[in-house]
Amino acid sequence: MQFTLTSNSPDDTAEIASVLAANIINGDVVLLRGDVGAGKTDLTRKVIQTAMQSSGQVEDVPSPTFTLVQTYDLGDVEYVHADLYRLSHPDEVFELGLDNAFETAACFVEWPDRLGSMAPEHALTIQIDITGEGKRAIAFSWQDAKWNDKLADVKSLDLGNT
Repeated sequence: MQFTLTSNSPDDTAEIASVLAANIINGDVVLLRGDVGAGKTDLTRKVIQTAMQSSGQVEDVPSPTFTLVQTYDLGDVEYVHADLYRLSHPDEVFELGLDNAFETAACFVEWPDRLGSMAPEHALTIQIDITGEGKRAIAFSWQDAKWNDKLADVKSLDLGNT
């Protein structure tokens, strides 16, 4: 299954992230694809910040570019934000503990091509492409039926569905 939303501004992207955050639970894996600067980190940051607000927490959500993995324990859901750009081999995923996190936490993974065959089949893939100044095409694709209901509210956003 798949659909694409057009984000015409950072506010549109924040709205997409907020609606997506409402249905994320432990065991969900989101794979984020796109060029450098497309907005993978920004979308993930906004999802985590939305979850923080819901749990009454306020914390900085930095990019994990240099740390590779950032974790956030937000009560019922543990968020794991990973940036795999600097990995050179899929075996390094074991060293980061992502193989276990895919089952026990809500994982957002940038540069998922570095996972190789370890990419979970139950994952949601979000492809972000720059289409203009401040504009993004955000494509959602998945095979696991669990995402049908989780994404219903996201798909119905009035942002230029295609």
